[in-house]
Amino acid sequence: MADMYPKPLSKLIAAFEMFPGIGRKMASRLAFYLLTMDDDRIKFISDAIKDAKAGLSYCSICCNITQNDPCEICKSDRDHSVICVVSSVKDLMAMERTCEFDGVYHVLHGVISPMEGVNPEDLKIKELLKRLDKGVTEVIIATNSSVEGEATAMYLSRLIKPFDIKVTRIAHGISVGTEIEYADEATLIRALKGRIAI
Repeated sequence: MADMYPKPLSKLIAAFEMFPGIGRKMASRLAFYLLTMDDDRIKFISDAIKDAKAGLSYCSICCNITQNDPCEICKSDRDHSVICVVSSVKDLMAMERTCEFDGVYHVLHGVISPMEGVNPEDLKIKELLKRLDKGVTEVIIATNSSVEGEATAMYLSRLIKPFDIKVTRIAHGISVGTEIEYADEATLIRALKGRIAI
């Protein structure tokens, strides 16, 4: 069936469909809503997207998203001997909300998932290994407790062990299948405190 929308509207709908979790119906809803907005609000959204894309980059140390390199956490006087490895920036933010962890982070930007074509070389693992000879005493692996998260944790553990560094895994106060970014602070604190060696 031919698309009944004018070409610019079809293009806008297609653009929204590029976002994860947004199907045709939601993309259409967003596109039609955007058409009702005044020019100032549309310019604000457009400028915010451009500014975020132009003004943000990855920290050269931990691979966190930052406006300045290195990021604020890496520049801080936190305990740089303990690195908490997370799969995403959203997970880092969730851990920070606990106000319980005083070390630094490393963001992998994903987990190993051969089914989705994500291999170890697609993650920021080389960058992590470069950091391990600088007085690091412990690496906490805080990936989700999914099959992919567990596989990534085991892979990292095998890579890190030869450095003679303690490797721990956050405790599973976080139930299997739960995404770290959606876990409440109390659960994350329990998981951090109950971490185990792997």
